[in-house]
Amino acid sequence: MKTKQIILVVIALLFCATLLAQSDASPVKATPITPGKILHDSGGWGYAIILTFIIGLVYGIVRYIQLYQREKIDAQKFYLKLKGYLKNDQLDEAAKVAESFKGTTLGYIFWSGIRIYIDTRKANKKGEELDRAVQNGFEEAVLQTVFKIDANLSWFNTLAQICTYLGLLGTIWGLLEAFESLANAPESQKNQLLTAGISKAIGTTAMGLVAAIPLTLIHGGLYGRAQKILADIDEHTVKIINYLSYVNRG
Repeated sequence: MKTKQIILVVIALLFCATLLAQSDASPVKATPITPGKILHDSGGWGYAIILTFIIGLVYGIVRYIQLYQREKIDAQKFYLKLKGYLKNDQLDEAAKVAESFKGTTLGYIFWSGIRIYIDTRKANKKGEELDRAVQNGFEEAVLQTVFKIDANLSWFNTLAQICTYLGLLGTIWGLLEAFESLANAPESQKNQLLTAGISKAIGTTAMGLVAAIPLTLIHGGLYGRAQKILADIDEHTVKIINYLSYVNRG
């Protein structure tokens, strides 16, 4: 049985247990449910969930800066600008433009490839030998950099699962406390202890899910951005390699 199905079954059992616990109790005004109350009722499990969520949130901010700020570049315009310089054989200008974007992955790859193209031409290499040297240079730069773009993004799913599992574990622990109170507590305190145990169980489940959902969304957003960057790198790296080969043989 999947984790989500287990959680739904546990929640259903808790709901039934709550109805049974309140069947003999006199009607009282319900206490408003607030995040602070849920955290208080969840005990140490709630703080563990919050700590896990904060770790994921901080890492999400770091990766957001890397993928949305440091990798901010219009790949098509960048490629066309370099293509114009290469078409006019303005190799040093092309290298300077690429170097100005060296902080991005695509900029570094283009800068490395163009520098190798310049150095290889200065060594009086032509034809297939020049094409092979340029292609190897671009491939080496790609291998050095692209793995960093989507590296460790799976940690967000892992942290989301940890939050869910901590919530489920807290739920089970709360149920154990509730059933223990039914077995050993004085008759006058059974309802109170049972309610407290069920409250802890439901609270930790809710906290685990509330923390897991944003982490899953963060992973989806960052993963989509990483795939877009990788697709741009693949497309425009092939384009510039082909264009350099065309210039070389033209």
